[in-house]
Amino acid sequence: MVASTSDGHVLLVKKLGGLISVIIGCLLTAVGVTFESTGTTVVGVLLLALGAVLLTLKIIRRNQKSPLG
Repeated sequence: MVASTSDGHVLLVKKLGGLISVIIGCLLTAVGVTFESTGTTVVGVLLLALGAVLLTLKIIRRNQKSPLG
C-alpha cells in the first residue's frame, strides 16, 4: 500500500494536481453556469475531467503494486 520512494514525488503531484484541478473545475463550472458563460463552463468541465483522470491514474498505479496481486 505504500508507494516506493523513487516515484513518490510523481504520485504526490498527480494527487495534488488532481484535487486542485477538481476544485477549480467545480468552481469554474458553477460560475460559468450561473453567469451563462459557455467558455467558463467548458474550461471548468475540462478541468474536472483532467482532475478525474489524474486521480484515476494515481489509483491505478497504486493498485498495480499491491502485495496481494
